[in-house]
Amino acid sequence: MKMNQMKWKEQDHWGIKEFILLLLLEFGIVIGCIKFIIQPLYSQWLDNELYAGTLMGLTIAIVLILGVYFIALGPKKLSWSEVGIRTFAMKDWKTIILFSIGLLIGAVVIVVLTSFIGNSWENSKTEAMQKNVTFLTVFIAFISAAVISPIYEEIFYRGFLYRWFRTRVGFIGALLLSSSIFTIIHIPTYNVMPVNFFSGIIFALAYERTNSIWPSVIIHGLTNGVMVLLTSLG
Repeated sequence: MKMNQMKWKEQDHWGIKEFILLLLLEFGIVIGCIKFIIQPLYSQWLDNELYAGTLMGLTIAIVLILGVYFIALGPKKLSWSEVGIRTFAMKDWKTIILFSIGLLIGAVVIVVLTSFIGNSWENSKTEAMQKNVTFLTVFIAFISAAVISPIYEEIFYRGFLYRWFRTRVGFIGALLLSSSIFTIIHIPTYNVMPVNFFSGIIFALAYERTNSIWPSVIIHGLTNGVMVLLTSLG
């Protein structure tokens, strides 16, 4: 079992075709279509940026998860374990706790160090929640940030993308390249891009160490959830 778990770091079942198709899905459909065309329609329809942003997140989740299945897994009859959806050991909870604390502390330090830049572009969902802090708005923002985003982002960016780079350019290369792409897709929230890059590093390290994306999902969800709660109090 241990040997099978370690094998994912050395080889995968995909080629350049799957890599290009999934990147086109991300940058063409998700960013080019959903974020710039569909989201404004959601905003107009719902007349609420929080609801529109949450629905957009759910739409992106469906598109990317289906993309991973129909491009990377289905055609080769592979299971979801190939993108890291597998159990992890009890001892890995130590990693989850330590990495979550490290990410929260690191994020605060980075925000303080970069605060002098002055260019701030708040997430529309965050702004909408801050304008109307109720149990419902905080709950919706929490579900969006702590449940929906962590699941699909870890499947795509760590489960597929990090693994694809890992088998070709090694540990450090995969760490930097996957985290860079993860950061780029968060444009235009430029003020938090250093935090996004740091987060990408932490999530990939958790996957590397535990051989499962679930610890990354949990760390991602915990830290996002804490940020939502802190924002609601601010």
